[in-house]
Amino acid sequence: MTDSAKPTLLVVDGHSLAYRAFYALPVDNFSTKDGQHTNGIYGFLSMLVNLVKAERPTHLAVAFDTSRQSFRTREYPEYKANRSETPAEFKGQIPLLQECLAAMSIPVLQQEDIEADDILATLAAEGAAAGFHVLVCSGDRDTIQLVNDDVTLLYPNVQGVSQLKRYDREAVIERYGVPPEQYPDIAALVGETSDNLPGVPKVGEKTAVKWLTQFGSLDALLDGADTIKGVVGGNLREHLDDVRRNRMLNRLMRDVELPVTPADLAVQPMDAQAVRDIFARLEFRTLLPRVFEVAGLDPSVGAAPAADAEPLPASPTVNAGAVTEWLAAAEGVIGVTVVVQGGLPHRIGLATTSAAVEADWSDDLADGLRDWFASETPKAFSDAKTQIKALRRAGITVTNLAFDTVIAGWLLRPSLPDKTLADLVDRYLDEKLPEADPSQLVPENEGATPGQLSWFTLRVADALRAELPASVASVLTDIELPTLSTLADMELAGVAVSHEKLSGFSAELAARADGIAQQAYAAIGREVNLGSPKQLQEVLFDELELPKTRKTKTGYSTDAAVLADLQESHPHPFLSLLLQHREATKLRQIIESLDGAIAADGRIHTTYVQTGSQTGRLSSTDPNLQNIPIRTEESRRIRAAFEVGDGYETLLTADYSQIEMRIMAHLSEDPGLIEAFRSGEDLHRFVGARVFAVAPEEVTPAMRTKVKAMSYGLVYGLSAFGLSKQLRIEQSEAKQLMMEYFARFGAVRDYLRSSVEQARIDGYTETIFGRRRPFPDLASPNRVLRENAERAALNAPIQGSAADIMKIALFRIHEELMSQGLGSRVLLQIHDELVVEVAAGEWDRVEEIVRVRMADAADLTVPLDVQIGRGGDWDTAGH
Repeated sequence: MTDSAKPTLLVVDGHSLAYRAFYALPVDNFSTKDGQHTNGIYGFLSMLVNLVKAERPTHLAVAFDTSRQSFRTREYPEYKANRSETPAEFKGQIPLLQECLAAMSIPVLQQEDIEADDILATLAAEGAAAGFHVLVCSGDRDTIQLVNDDVTLLYPNVQGVSQLKRYDREAVIERYGVPPEQYPDIAALVGETSDNLPGVPKVGEKTAVKWLTQFGSLDALLDGADTIKGVVGGNLREHLDDVRRNRMLNRLMRDVELPVTPADLAVQPMDAQAVRDIFARLEFRTLLPRVFEVAGLDPSVGAAPAADAEPLPASPTVNAGAVTEWLAAAEGVIGVTVVVQGGLPHRIGLATTSAAVEADWSDDLADGLRDWFASETPKAFSDAKTQIKALRRAGITVTNLAFDTVIAGWLLRPSLPDKTLADLVDRYLDEKLPEADPSQLVPENEGATPGQLSWFTLRVADALRAELPASVASVLTDIELPTLSTLADMELAGVAVSHEKLSGFSAELAARADGIAQQAYAAIGREVNLGSPKQLQEVLFDELELPKTRKTKTGYSTDAAVLADLQESHPHPFLSLLLQHREATKLRQIIESLDGAIAADGRIHTTYVQTGSQTGRLSSTDPNLQNIPIRTEESRRIRAAFEVGDGYETLLTADYSQIEMRIMAHLSEDPGLIEAFRSGEDLHRFVGARVFAVAPEEVTPAMRTKVKAMSYGLVYGLSAFGLSKQLRIEQSEAKQLMMEYFARFGAVRDYLRSSVEQARIDGYTETIFGRRRPFPDLASPNRVLRENAERAALNAPIQGSAADIMKIALFRIHEELMSQGLGSRVLLQIHDELVVEVAAGEWDRVEEIVRVRMADAADLTVPLDVQIGRGGDWDTAGH
């Protein structure tokens, strides 16, 4: 029988690959509404689908271990005893995975006292003898011994299970220097850390291969152990019993009595409804069509319609006059979808919950819709900002924005926001949004039209409203939607930036980096690629013999933070120059990204992302303005390139003074902190006087630095160890500092403790305004996950409240500038700072608006102090 005519048997190591999938996919991103983690299941099934699609096996089975106990642990009780306890988030996933495989009609094999590897070995041997081409998929290196002319191993790489290395006989020899059947001999000599099998001291893979090549076999090597010279020869003779034990334990059984033969494992039609049912429980929406596709089934055939599914409405294309008439007759919230091309409206779709209509964009249509968009009719969009900007460019202002489904979905699930309307339709309607196939030049399915998209938007909005708690719904309507409209105007306005200043600074940095590089080469006597981790590892750890840093998948870490610590503990000229070179190179990259983003109008139009954080803070992209360094000489030069635009008089900058600490005082109701802010004294000097029991004027800069780090560290759950590292003091001193702090500001400690405990009860934290952030891991039995969640829960109400306050101030300032008919406009919101472009003669009125609106953005027990600056560029306007 030719190889192409042979049937293919695929046998998979279930536990091994599910465990790898568990660690390859973020556990937080894969969980059901009732808290069941599913990342191991999802990753395994995704791998299996890809594998079946690529290999097209005729026969298939998955093997699992039954427990950690087997005949090998009886032989050697320490076998695999070093393995840590199974993560709590992984427990329970294997039975569910097996249920999925059963629904897919894939045999699951497991046997008491036998490991999955032995089942794979038996099936591989029987399959090869029966004329199969056998594929073994496992992440256990012991299965390398199974490879022969009829058996190929598919081994996952370090990235998880997404890529599989194909080992045939030649590939094993190329990689290990011995044929597959001798790989266990290498493992016997070297040892297997994962199986807790110690090898011969100082014997590595190269030595083992050399010996096996010299002697021909492991038995011959052990018989001739007396002839091996040196320390390693002595070590071998002392550990002969260990080597023999290792080889006995790593030899896979190929004669396990199984209830099936390879011929019994022919691929069977899956139970489509059972797959739908289990995938629905696990909330695997996107995986379902992939499984059906590989099984050769149409996912729509036999699928029960959702209970609330409604027929897709017709959405006729009409003229401008008909659109106006349709809107005049429509009632309630209107769904709106604007198709944007080249930054301008191209087509529009409108819908109620029962009907839809659409039209091509035209001047007549714009004239007919201008008053309607400015009317009190409530309007619902999905991802509205881009559409609102396009309408603004066409001279149309949207008022009474009642809903944005993407933002509402993010408020409900801030840790894993749904990015598109299709995601939301899938999650909240349990339906599939008709979409054109992007891989087809001429799509067979055109997808939903703009009117139908608007209809889906309304239905998703209704579903989301039903799930939004009242406080979160208020955050949507009272904070996020007004902020969205403001951000649209800010993005359209942009900010004037000097190309000459940026390009000049970039050239200076290029010269500086080149000079530093030459000095670095001189320090080691040769040129290297300062951007290559591999070459840097050779220089730092081999040539300079510096202490090795944190181990990574590609060697030892050479990231900036690790090298900075290394430079402090083991200073070296090359290290110092390397860090300087990195800083100059990084800064130049930031400048070039800014320079490249300057538009034809001489302004940068960044895009603000509302849904980019879990706390509610804004971020920006294209370009990212948040990564401009703060309070350094270089950052001042970058900010100096951001200038007042033509036709305007000056820039105004405004930010809150110590807003997070003021929120801490408000939430904790600590009398000491409240007194500090109400007195108007310097906060950290006031706190330092209390902590160190001295008069305020006796607080030294070092004392002030310590209490400042202490105060802000508490907000982020800083430990005594973290504080000691940050301040570079002994951990005992840091612990004492924390004790002294809490002795005088006990309400802060009580608040922080109670906020985490309340979040543990509720499952979420809440800001002053009602924004919620879920924390399911507060109840996790996994200590690392639980402690990470506790630290984040400490900070979430404070940072989230600060974000809410800044947004409220932002849109109220914007609205008042417009309502008073002023030409001044808000341009930027970066970190906790606002930048306003002030028109000639408007400074006094604008400054008053900014001060008042920022100060009254929240009613706290302590005043919100606002700092204002003025100047022709962002740097000189700083304060």
